[in-house]
Amino acid sequence: MILAIAAILITLTALAVGVLVAYRISRKKKSSQISAGKHSVESIKSIGMPSSVGSGAKGSRGILQVNQSPMKAINPLEKLRLRLVAMGVFTAAVFGSLGVRLWGMQVLTNDEYRQKAEENTFTTVSTTAPRGYIFDSDGIPLVKNRTSLTVLADAEVARDRAVVQRLSALLGVPHNIVRQRIQDSSSGAQSQRVVARNVRLRDVAFIAEHATAFPGVTTQTRTTREYPWGALAAHVLGYTGPVSEDDMKAFREGSYLEMGDTVGKSGIEAVYDTVLSGDHGQRVVVADADGTVRQVVSETAPTKGNDIYLTLRAPVQQVADRALAALVAPTGDIGTGKGVAASLVCMDVSDGGIIALANYPTYTPESFIGGIPQEVWDLFSSAESFYPLFNRAIAGGYPAASTFKAFTGLAGFEHGFADATREWDCQGSWTGFGEDDEQKCWNLSGHGHLNFRSGVVVSCDVVFYEIAKGFYDERHRIGETALQEFIKRFGFGTLTGIDLDGEQAGRIPDAEWKTEAFRNVPEGSMWVPGDLSNMSIGQGDVLVTPIQMAAGYAAVATGRLVKPHLLKEVKNSEGNTVVAAKAEEEQLLDVSPEHLAIMRDALKGVAEEDANVSRAFAENDIRVPAAAKTGTAEVKGKKDYGWFACYAPFDAPRYVVACVVEQGGAGALSACPVSAQVLSAALSFDEGTLSTVLAPVPGSSGKSVPLPDDNNAGSPRRTD
Repeated sequence: MILAIAAILITLTALAVGVLVAYRISRKKKSSQISAGKHSVESIKSIGMPSSVGSGAKGSRGILQVNQSPMKAINPLEKLRLRLVAMGVFTAAVFGSLGVRLWGMQVLTNDEYRQKAEENTFTTVSTTAPRGYIFDSDGIPLVKNRTSLTVLADAEVARDRAVVQRLSALLGVPHNIVRQRIQDSSSGAQSQRVVARNVRLRDVAFIAEHATAFPGVTTQTRTTREYPWGALAAHVLGYTGPVSEDDMKAFREGSYLEMGDTVGKSGIEAVYDTVLSGDHGQRVVVADADGTVRQVVSETAPTKGNDIYLTLRAPVQQVADRALAALVAPTGDIGTGKGVAASLVCMDVSDGGIIALANYPTYTPESFIGGIPQEVWDLFSSAESFYPLFNRAIAGGYPAASTFKAFTGLAGFEHGFADATREWDCQGSWTGFGEDDEQKCWNLSGHGHLNFRSGVVVSCDVVFYEIAKGFYDERHRIGETALQEFIKRFGFGTLTGIDLDGEQAGRIPDAEWKTEAFRNVPEGSMWVPGDLSNMSIGQGDVLVTPIQMAAGYAAVATGRLVKPHLLKEVKNSEGNTVVAAKAEEEQLLDVSPEHLAIMRDALKGVAEEDANVSRAFAENDIRVPAAAKTGTAEVKGKKDYGWFACYAPFDAPRYVVACVVEQGGAGALSACPVSAQVLSAALSFDEGTLSTVLAPVPGSSGKSVPLPDDNNAGSPRRTD
């Protein structure tokens, strides 16, 4: 403002001086002007003069004529006056323009320029916030934070070789690595760079005591993610890592990300990242043009994120994780037990809450904090490791095998191709679609005469081939996809909607799908009768996930299709519930209650009359009536996959368990025992008899050995 006033005064003074000079010169001209009118210059012109004097007419003489004309002289003072006037006007214009501009900057846009000046002086740097905890349904922490002594350095420290060498010697980190970390600007130009985490207390004390030897170096107590129970529920919890450019580009509603932040990469950590992430703190600093921090003006502490409570029950989850590991890799290496991988889901049938979700092989999420080491990533991405990061429970597509018979059987009842009194005759093979299309029962010797209930108990394939034939023969009356449409009522072929990323929909094939899938193989693109009969026993091109199988059997048990979910509630840092999981609107099955009662009774017969199943239930002290179904899937080029699905109590269903074991052989011998173990744990937890003592669950080593040759690939199934 003062400069603007001064500029205006200077401009006015210059204008006044210019006008005064012009006026004085004008007065001087009038008094000292020399008039050229008092003098004349003669101009002589001869008129009628002779060409030669003395020759011509006698007495003749030339006559001279004189003209007088006045001439004005040019006055030098006049020129000087004009120049001074022009110079005065030009000077006034220049100073006037500068004054107007300076007045506009100082008066009209004063606030704008002051703000820009302050922005150039002060820089606001965000500091990361601690993430919220993840608990099981009863408040056992599954993921929490631990303090980490962290050494930080300003950007300019990288140019001070002596300080870098001191840090290297003190922290035991190579000199070039220390310098590289300080030069890393991914967290922001003015942000302090992390030199080392989890530093010893004595090293922090040394830096504090010798501050003059470490200019620009500070220490902080930060938090880092901690998974106290190792690989427990790893595929549910997921893991975190540094924010990437893809994370920055991806829009997440309600999120605010900066380079240097930690974000969820998978599982609950990723799905509920914006809930778990807290609010950034702010550190206002004075920095020069090259980013060097000169002064810390103010600092606001970050706010911890919200806590999440899941539907998981940690003690039951521990039983599931350890049971799968003991089944597949009892010595630590895959191949020393049954199968090469396994997946299991235990769900509360009343509301879809997931009690346990386990996969093997698995991993320890804490190993991936700060990024996955390349050698670990390469190992876990190899066929030898059988992909520990893969969440088979929601993304693994498997042929459903005989567990599918519960749904195709109900479809047969719906359309009149089966009932409680009809009988069939199994001779070990079936030629209902012609002699050239013979299909085998898993029991090559045949089951003889049997009704629907006994057909389910012994899992006779011929009974379900006959049901499929009914759908084919009546296709013009009931529609080409009547069987598929009925099966989809139980959620197959679509996403369940569980709150985890990466879920797959599976596949319920039909003629349209086959035409598209085999468009480059015309001879294989036609839908044939055998496609229906294969589907009826869960083979062919059928693919389902363990989570779908659990939801499907829960629907058989209750007559309602519920949405599986993991979130129970969200609490803020003060312990107040801010979000409670809303019960999804349950979908009543469009299935006859009478037909459901017949199927449930048949499944109860499997639990009680199948020797392998009843023994497994007895060994795990399951004393309540239950329902179950076994399955053994044939996969080309591989050993058989084992399936098992069950629920209990029979009269008032509470929990359902679905399990698959890749290349584990018959489901009654592989998937059944571990399913019974987990079902027993869930029931015991309700009774208060299950141990709640937890211990860290080890992750997979990534190593495997060849499976023993006791189950030839593609061989007829010896048992179901």
